[in-house]
Amino acid sequence: MATPIAEFTHEGLRLLGSSLAGEETFIVAPELNLAFDMGRAQREVLSVDHVFLTHGHMDHAAGIAYYFSQRMFIDNQPGHLYAPTPLVEPIRRLLRDWADIDGHEPPANIHPAEPGQDIPLRRDLVIRPFEVNHPCRRRDRQTVHALGYTAIEVRQKLIDEYQNLSGPQLVELKRQGVQITRRLEIPLVTYCGDTAVGDFLALDFVRTSKILLLECTFVEAEHRDRARAGCHVHVTDLPALLPRLDNEKIVLIHLSRRTAIAAAKALLRRELGDSFGDRITFFMEHRRRGPRARPVEPDADD
Repeated sequence: MATPIAEFTHEGLRLLGSSLAGEETFIVAPELNLAFDMGRAQREVLSVDHVFLTHGHMDHAAGIAYYFSQRMFIDNQPGHLYAPTPLVEPIRRLLRDWADIDGHEPPANIHPAEPGQDIPLRRDLVIRPFEVNHPCRRRDRQTVHALGYTAIEVRQKLIDEYQNLSGPQLVELKRQGVQITRRLEIPLVTYCGDTAVGDFLALDFVRTSKILLLECTFVEAEHRDRARAGCHVHVTDLPALLPRLDNEKIVLIHLSRRTAIAAAKALLRRELGDSFGDRITFFMEHRRRGPRARPVEPDADD
């Protein structure tokens, strides 16, 4: 079955991808030159240089080897994969084992991601990892905590007391070592991956992000226990959660294919009532119609 591709845009920030629970999840922000999760490494993912992996479940991570192999095949730079630290060595081992099958080990840049440690992508863009509520038990019984990520635009803003100074005066202050600007952070998009509701949603950069990509795997009343057992969000969690969030748009991902979008929207309206508005939507509501458009290639100097 062909992967359905959705496209959602808010204030010029475009998100492409697909998210169906247990099948495949990846979200690409072409203009930021990054993807959240890998899915099966569809061509939308292959076009970006940075991929941020939340956890190792197959529907989010199956395409790791293919991503690096295909980028080598089409003469792209190797690309960068950022993953929870305990997964870094298993991913490197996966690529070595795949080389035994394929005959070639593709060049790959694998980086650890730690909660609270910013990852700079450009001078004006950082990615901030944070721990979400989705513990994953490995075969060796080690628990690996899944991560979410926020893409944050960074600006330098002139401090208010210096606003009326001339250019030469500002230059002189800088020459004297005076700090005349302050760092301004603008959270653009937050991706939570698989998770239940947790304290991370109170983080300022999460709750004020312009776009919040939040999973909502289950909507049927009889699936509440399944949501709790698997550390997922159920639609009945949203009425208490939404008043605490200041996001301009909340985009729900990871809905099971067993639930039609129309039925899921009806259940969502039933839970939220008048607070539904146009602030919250299901990502897969925005499925493209017709042939896929060619993904935007990143600038060569990004």
